[in-house]
Amino acid sequence: SGVFPQLYLNDIFDLKYEKKQKIQSNIENGIKRLGNFQRPNGGLSYWIGENTANDWGTSYAGHFMLEAEKKGYTLPIGFKNNWIKYQKKSARNWSPASKNNKYYYKSQDLVQAYRLYTLALAKKPALGAMNRMREQTSLSLQAKWRLAAAYVLAGQPEVAKKLTSNLTTAVSPYSELSYSYGSSFRDEAMILETMSLMNQRSKAVSVMKKVSEALTSSRWMSTQTTAYCLIAMSKFAGDNATSKELKFTYNMGKGNISGATKKAVAQINMNLKGKSDGKVSVKNNGSGILYARLTLEGVPETGDQTSASNNLNMNIRYLNMKGSEIDVTQLDQGTDFIAEVKITNPGIMGHYKEMALTHIFPSGWEIHNTRMDGFNNVHSADIPTYQNIRDDRVYTYFDLYKRKTKTFRILLNAAYLGRYYLPTVYCEAMYDNKINARKPGKWVEVTKPGE
Repeated sequence: SGVFPQLYLNDIFDLKYEKKQKIQSNIENGIKRLGNFQRPNGGLSYWIGENTANDWGTSYAGHFMLEAEKKGYTLPIGFKNNWIKYQKKSARNWSPASKNNKYYYKSQDLVQAYRLYTLALAKKPALGAMNRMREQTSLSLQAKWRLAAAYVLAGQPEVAKKLTSNLTTAVSPYSELSYSYGSSFRDEAMILETMSLMNQRSKAVSVMKKVSEALTSSRWMSTQTTAYCLIAMSKFAGDNATSKELKFTYNMGKGNISGATKKAVAQINMNLKGKSDGKVSVKNNGSGILYARLTLEGVPETGDQTSASNNLNMNIRYLNMKGSEIDVTQLDQGTDFIAEVKITNPGIMGHYKEMALTHIFPSGWEIHNTRMDGFNNVHSADIPTYQNIRDDRVYTYFDLYKRKTKTFRILLNAAYLGRYYLPTVYCEAMYDNKINARKPGKWVEVTKPGE
């Protein structure tokens, strides 16, 4: 999700050489990393090291790889052929699930439609599976639009037009913790992409505005929803050169500055320093409509100082090596200790999938990575689905059944003298912002023993 939209930045922005090089490096690293997710059967797991393939993740990652290849990037040896084999086999074996099945998800048909879309994008359309799916009478709105995109790529735009002739573009709000990790905005972005493929640009304007407003609003969106909205907007803007040359002047209190570009977007770094009256003016010297956005960025000094518990309970303790609770506001240098986090699902919203715990530590503390230090941690607790241990933080990912608790422990050392800030600890469902909990940060100190 982080690198996918970067494929299209050069199509809509005037980028400097350094920025282009950074984007190229990001994409190349993303391609290399995704190659490590591929299983022997050609599918991709959700986390590195898992044995089973994730159907939506396989299509999503493969979609990125195909688009990257079209942009001139080289894929890992054997990746594409093995991926196509997995997609073809899965497409052949798919059958619609009964709504009476307790494992039924409303997005199951979208998963198949997306798979068929990626095969058509790879120039290996599964026309038999596409035709069988088109005959289904209970296809969801989203699946019909995505299947239409597959028909366009397969060289049958007339079928796509017939399939979508009476369809709405509005998707009812929802969020999905698993299966397709979807949301209404993600699905509407996919519809926008399909309409761009079908050259229905005038009809797509209303969808484009809705997706654009979602991106620029303060509402929460998952990483995949954000990425797909950016992908769809980039394709809408970049593939057809929606606007003529942009011509404008802007003033930040130091006189008028002229700007122009033949791309769809012009981005200006203001670099405000010193005193300013806070006024920025923009004048449109072109013939089309110009949309101006002002974005201010900053890093808070201490982070959020409030606690929260939304459909999730979290308790944090710090323990000595004997398991007794300690106060970490002042620690002797060289002290080994344990950070313990307990996460409880109260059961209000059922089982939780793809939970993410973010625990950032002060720069005066060091993390003992027990997997690399060569010794077993006698205080180990629950095993997460995946854990990413970095220099100053640990990202822990897991599932949590209703009315269950999981405990995670990290071994630490008070390494460096000084006063440091212990940031907010945060846990959330990656695809539903209604499920989260946080504990505020505080100042801590590492002192010489005996002081």
